[in-house]
Amino acid sequence: MPELPEVETTLRGIAPYLTGTRISGLEVREPRLRWPVPRGLAEVVVGQRITNVRRRGKYLLIELADGTLLVHLGMSGSLRVLPRDTPPGTHDHIDVQLDSGCCLRLRDPRRFGALLWLTGPPEQHALLQHLGPEPLGPELDGDYLFALSRGRHAAVKAFLMDARVVAGVGNIYANESLFLAGIHPGRPCNRISRARYRLLADCVKRVLEAAIDKGGTTLRDFVREDGSSGYFSLSLAVYGRGGAACPKCGGTIRQRRIGQRSSFYCPRCQR
Repeated sequence: MPELPEVETTLRGIAPYLTGTRISGLEVREPRLRWPVPRGLAEVVVGQRITNVRRRGKYLLIELADGTLLVHLGMSGSLRVLPRDTPPGTHDHIDVQLDSGCCLRLRDPRRFGALLWLTGPPEQHALLQHLGPEPLGPELDGDYLFALSRGRHAAVKAFLMDARVVAGVGNIYANESLFLAGIHPGRPCNRISRARYRLLADCVKRVLEAAIDKGGTTLRDFVREDGSSGYFSLSLAVYGRGGAACPKCGGTIRQRRIGQRSSFYCPRCQR
């Protein structure tokens, strides 16, 4: 599924085309997404101006003068800004039409994405209110992770992927960050020192920033808003490389399941 760098890449791609424009129409071809698209949504949003577009975790927030559209890309969703008269494809479920002559099109083959309408402060919505700090923000540091891990026994990879701990560190980037920090993904989170957590927090930021700079990771169902794939997968050190040689020591990268997710690590380099 699209992870935080893919969502951030999408945000940076669409925001210049949306901010300041007015919604002139809303066409919902298929309302049956992960949660049904609210009925009568067009009557609420048409005529409103888009004041800001931002991200919270893996959610995109399109802020209007009176409310917020919350977008989640689910397993296979993507957003593109296209000329309004571009014919829709089979899985192009929603067009947010703009007075600029363009439309924001949501494509979602598996229909696990969402388009919801929020009337109150977005951070108070049930999907957002329990999210931890943004991984690229100053709130995430080693001292925070160390303090929160005390008294817990979960594997550090599961701990890092808990959205209540950090918002939006998905499976791919948790694997890569732990490898860069030299921390075994299965190590109990309460058995990691403050110094190593400081290193891990720095590695999370470095890995995510590198992915964003390179346009996100190539996933089977994810394409950028301009139609081209991301290509950070060319730089992945361990994810998806079980049985391959470790790029640091030449040992064999191993694979195991931690918290129901595939984990990749080097037993020599990660302790």
